[in-house]
Amino acid sequence: MRTDLQDALAQLLDLDGVAPAVEAARESCTALRWHEGLRRRVPEAAAEARGRGATASALLEGAEPAGSAGTVGLVRDLVRGAVPWDARDLDPVWRVLVGVVRATSATEQVGAAQLRSPAQVLASLHAAATGGLLPMEQVGRPRLAGEGCAEWSELGEPCDVAEAEARLGVVHDLLAAVPVGRLPVLPLAAVVHAEIMVVRPFVAGNGVVARAVERAVLRVGGLDPTGVAVPEVGHADRAGTDYRGALTAYASGGREGVRLWLLHCADAVRRAAADGVRVADAVRAGRLA
Repeated sequence: MRTDLQDALAQLLDLDGVAPAVEAARESCTALRWHEGLRRRVPEAAAEARGRGATASALLEGAEPAGSAGTVGLVRDLVRGAVPWDARDLDPVWRVLVGVVRATSATEQVGAAQLRSPAQVLASLHAAATGGLLPMEQVGRPRLAGEGCAEWSELGEPCDVAEAEARLGVVHDLLAAVPVGRLPVLPLAAVVHAEIMVVRPFVAGNGVVARAVERAVLRVGGLDPTGVAVPEVGHADRAGTDYRGALTAYASGGREGVRLWLLHCADAVRRAAADGVRVADAVRAGRLA
């Protein structure tokens, strides 16, 4: 990993309140990892966590066709093939939901080897998220000169293509460093997530990709090795108002904005682990739908 990036990430832990918040999140994930319900049924619990994560991520994109409880069941049916992916391909909300489910499901295929080729990981997640939403020539690649991005406008204007390319290069360097494991994973995942959201390197689908990448980094980096935590739920609490506020603070620049975003992410991971415990409890009790 580049020394300048390593030093910059290490300094984030010195921001007021960040180190104890990161440690609290780590302890929550450790407790989840050793939950009795996960002794023999991690794949089943992880699949449920991805379904819940996709539901929450879709909520943040405004794609909630049947209310939150109904959407969870719909996502389960999509994943297990009980509902065809293209059953409602003329409905824009449905297409967004399907893209979120595909991208979140695709994180299962992201491991340490894949993160050594971070551009390919981002391209594959973007293709999963936006296939059927964008023209094929815009799927799986960053914006080109003359292409804009209209989503998440509350964060301000997206970066121009030149700046987006430079900052995306930093994101690539951070992702490639995940398997090395020299730094706390949570700050790294948080910065990658926020950079994708603020830069918006793609024409569309940036939020879906950012949250999918965060999920993959937390698992591959070892903070949530079972993949049963649900970080998207942590972000979507209170209809995502805290999430949007923290991202806006990060986008405004400055140490305080970065600090607020890191505190939000640490708390989101702590709540993600709590939701994972609920999944593990359901597995142990045989109540998993």
